[in-house]
Amino acid sequence: MKFVIQRSKLIASIQQVMKAISSRAAIPILTGMKIETKRNGITLTGSDSDISIESFIPAEEDGIVNIENIEEGSIVLQANYFPDIIRKLPEETVEIQTDDQLNVTIHSGNAEFNLNGQDPEEYPQLPKLQVEDSFEIPANLLKSLIQQTAFAISTMETRPILTGVHLKLEDSNLSFTATDSHRLALREVPIADTKIELSNVVVPGKSLNELNKILDDTDDPVEISATNNLILFRAKNLYFLSRLLDGNYPETSRLIPTESKTSIHAHTRSLMNTIDRASLLAREERNNVVKLNTKEGNIIEVTNNSPEIGKVSEELTVTSIDGEELNISFSAKYMLDALKAIGNDEIIIDFTGAMRPFIIRPANEESILQLILPVRTY
Repeated sequence: MKFVIQRSKLIASIQQVMKAISSRAAIPILTGMKIETKRNGITLTGSDSDISIESFIPAEEDGIVNIENIEEGSIVLQANYFPDIIRKLPEETVEIQTDDQLNVTIHSGNAEFNLNGQDPEEYPQLPKLQVEDSFEIPANLLKSLIQQTAFAISTMETRPILTGVHLKLEDSNLSFTATDSHRLALREVPIADTKIELSNVVVPGKSLNELNKILDDTDDPVEISATNNLILFRAKNLYFLSRLLDGNYPETSRLIPTESKTSIHAHTRSLMNTIDRASLLAREERNNVVKLNTKEGNIIEVTNNSPEIGKVSEELTVTSIDGEELNISFSAKYMLDALKAIGNDEIIIDFTGAMRPFIIRPANEESILQLILPVRTY
């Protein structure tokens, strides 16, 4: 195997596949990175059994030559050394060559490294999914679906299914749902030109967060296909495969209140800043709880009393308050996460009582919903 490549292109691909490589992989060869060269370009592969990523660098793209002097072959390189070597080479081009004994020579300018490679035949073959049953979504929309839901997954392994995001595609409507049983995040988008249905597809939150880091923020399509235990995301020059979580995701629709006793319309940034300041004194406490009271004249009061530290109260004039008077306590962290995820200047918060879940939505937008359970304080 031999090729000469633009170093910047190689670094970008390495950074993508490194997201799937773990130094604690159960199979020793998976601590390495596989490189395979063909006439049309090179493919880098990383996998930890849960996530597998293939990144393809075409030999030529849009009239620009990325790779020259290609001799076909493959090798597995130690991932804890190879990325740093490439990053610190002196020139903009790199020559990589292997011999029959799996010895690898990396050459750039006056620098030369010799590494011991591993046998690519021992590297597990990635499963190939049937892509006939697939649908497409723009990359930037997929990124926003992940960002607006995946933060609400559970970090506790006691209920493994809640560490994932539930994907559902029904009647050309795609929904992402995440909950840790104290809060819930939901986003729905229409998918045109598809008759595919997905029901019990639960993707590990870790997988989606890594995918979010890799995807470009463009409207280029990402093709999604799922089987019983795997999901594949295919973007331009990228193949991202993740295992799915076993088990049935809980029915979350019944958690969402359908009526409201108190409704607050507020400016998102002002409310975020007020809650953020009120939470400063509760930062050390596990629950980080603040209280919200409604007052006359479209005013809410946000307070926090920490006996060991002190107390804080701040009044904020909101756009409108409709319905009953309200006193409620909730996690400041959960509220700040939800407001950040909504990504809209104006929000509506609907309350159904001091001890009932409340929902936050962007004003004039039904497709995004955040739900938070209040905290009982005595």
